[in-house]
Amino acid sequence: MDHRQFYIGGAWCDPSQPGDCAVIDPSTEEVCATISLGSAADADRAVAAARAAFDDWSQTPVDTRAALLGKLYELYLARRADIARAISLEMGAPIDFAAADQFDSGAVHLAETLRVLRDFAFEQARGKDRLLYQPIGVAALITPWNWPMNQVVLKVAPALAAGCTVVLKPSEIAPLSAMLLAELIHEAGFPAGVFNLVNGDGPGVGARLSSHPDVDMVSFTGSTRAGVLISKAAADTIKRVSLELGGKGANIVFEDAPANAVADGVLGCFLNTGQSCDAPTRMLVQRSIYDQAVETARQVAEDQKVGPAHETGDHIGPLISAAHWTKVQGLIRAGLDEGARLVAGGEGRPAHLERGYFAKPTVFADVTNTMTVAREEIFGPVLVMIPFDTEEEAIAIANHTPYGLGNYVQTQDLARARRVARRLRSGMVTVNGDYLGVDMPFGGVRQSGNGREGSRWGLEDYLEVKAVSGSPWA
Repeated sequence: MDHRQFYIGGAWCDPSQPGDCAVIDPSTEEVCATISLGSAADADRAVAAARAAFDDWSQTPVDTRAALLGKLYELYLARRADIARAISLEMGAPIDFAAADQFDSGAVHLAETLRVLRDFAFEQARGKDRLLYQPIGVAALITPWNWPMNQVVLKVAPALAAGCTVVLKPSEIAPLSAMLLAELIHEAGFPAGVFNLVNGDGPGVGARLSSHPDVDMVSFTGSTRAGVLISKAAADTIKRVSLELGGKGANIVFEDAPANAVADGVLGCFLNTGQSCDAPTRMLVQRSIYDQAVETARQVAEDQKVGPAHETGDHIGPLISAAHWTKVQGLIRAGLDEGARLVAGGEGRPAHLERGYFAKPTVFADVTNTMTVAREEIFGPVLVMIPFDTEEEAIAIANHTPYGLGNYVQTQDLARARRVARRLRSGMVTVNGDYLGVDMPFGGVRQSGNGREGSRWGLEDYLEVKAVSGSPWA
């Protein structure tokens, strides 16, 4: 990325100048930018700006808010190359993947928010009474690094559409695409103070936003551990907390699964280098087809290409950071130590890569659901395979986890698919690779979180419901 200036909540940041936090290109392990790491005082100033802007913005007509979001959508579409380049640099998504899936995820959520906003009834009649849907207030939005534009737009767009003012804290290790979005929000003409961005870490900016008395809501996507800390910090001020956390998705492959189910499941696990909270990382396979499934998984893993993010082509990139690479390697070692059968991959980098945070696409077979690799979210290109005999056993294994984000079912018996989908304890279930549409909610249960994002549910998350008796409208 060319060194350039980015608009951040009323100030400009030049990444070519020394700052408090280096952004590392995970493909090269070299600094690609520097940012100023904000403090609790910076968070206070951003919240004050958002609070001052709230009264006017919350009363802004829906048509005006929609027009500004429409302008933002146009500006976003025009900057595909810049945003893709930023995502590829900051978190290691291969450039073709960044320009397609990563970029498009932000675009489709912006478009869906606009559609929902234009059709949403903020005042609804209930006989003689009325329900008023009104913006909750100042929303603190804390986002992760793995799908930068997807998760930033899933929060920023509906919050602004609802009439909230926002303070965004993107991940400090992947902030560049969020800073570009801030530039576009400024260019679109949103009023001062409506959108604010503060770069910073969790203990500094994140903790202050979570506990701030003038923040009415925190929406967080990230690890379950961090979600617990945010919930505790927010408790004293009784603010709304919406959490989208980790996952350990089960992919149940029955003996009558579609022919490509196993191969697609392996590729789904490796997508984005396995750094997706809803990845199908536990493949449960009916015993009658288990041996063949393991062989298929081995072949797919060995064929999976790995390479630097700046190279074009169909490959996966590096993990996000040195610390995360070390974590993933430790979990692979745990799988070996606990007796899982290594089918493909293993410890270390792929042989052709001498630098960068690259991991080998790895498959473990003969895993039990009590092993560390079956219990913990690895967040890397690591698939575990578990055999089962009956439908009841498959459901029991799938549900025997503290998580509950996304699960997957592969069978051509549609009655069985319906039965299993109803019994899986998760916020989402994907049947035979038919992924959910953009007009459906995203989120989980138990330690995967408590909120729903996307479409109408995303907008409603930032609204309070007020009941008013009928006499004013009589």
